[in-house]
Amino acid sequence: MTDYQLIYDYKDNRKYRESFNELAKLVFRLDFSQWYDKGCWNDKYICYSYIDGEKVIANASITKMNVVINGVEYKGIQVGTVMTHPDYRHKGFAGKLMDYIIDKYEGYSDFIYLFANDKVFDFYPKFGFARVQESSYFLNIDEIKKKSNKTIRKLDTENSKDLSLMKLYAKERIPVSSVLGVKDNESLLMFYFLIAFPSSIYFIEEEDSIVIFEAEDGELHLYDVISRRKVDLEKVLSNIISSDIKRIIFHYIPDCKNVESEEIEAEDDVLFIRPMINFGTKRPLFPLTSHS
Repeated sequence: MTDYQLIYDYKDNRKYRESFNELAKLVFRLDFSQWYDKGCWNDKYICYSYIDGEKVIANASITKMNVVINGVEYKGIQVGTVMTHPDYRHKGFAGKLMDYIIDKYEGYSDFIYLFANDKVFDFYPKFGFARVQESSYFLNIDEIKKKSNKTIRKLDTENSKDLSLMKLYAKERIPVSSVLGVKDNESLLMFYFLIAFPSSIYFIEEEDSIVIFEAEDGELHLYDVISRRKVDLEKVLSNIISSDIKRIIFHYIPDCKNVESEEIEAEDDVLFIRPMINFGTKRPLFPLTSHS
């Protein structure tokens, strides 16, 4: 490990940023360039990387999160974009980066957390992380009626006015859930606008809300509702459901009557946390658009 240098917080260094981006494209097929170019990568997302010469070969990033649980705000550190170039694996880079991040941030934060796939379930407990069972939330459609005079329009991330609208709502939004949500999360939310869901973003002017959703096979996946005020979820839903929708699947804990939940049987995006905290609910679920 002595031949490799640890660098961090280099988002404005073009050489290292582009090398990081190439590694992200190789490992995750993710391209961060648009996120940076549109001014959305802020100081809350920090890369910690090993380099070989001028090439980023391993990385673990942190995102500073303000997590709100039943009205109480906590300082969270979320670890993400953990990756190693295939030619440099099995050399202990990921472990060294985790040790460094934990040592640096455990005194700063109330907890550190991450989402992992089944290939690394045995890795993170070595660093004091415990697995947390999350749940999914859904609503079977019966009484919600679709509006005839809808005020919904699709937003375009390539349209400057639409992009400015997204930035404004991302900056001023309130947490999507009163049970478990995040605030001051505009940078990460813009990543979801630009990279994850660019074709699934809609503005409901009447409800003063931006909605991210997709519909398929009778199910509507509601990923987020971004608003500057508390929303009437039933009114939002009435704008986006169609007659063939039989079930709404929420990717956060909705403030909604008659919502049902069940444990998620997943091998990807499994929550690990240290130290364990009280979520105030037996069935926690971090909003999908807060995953880094």
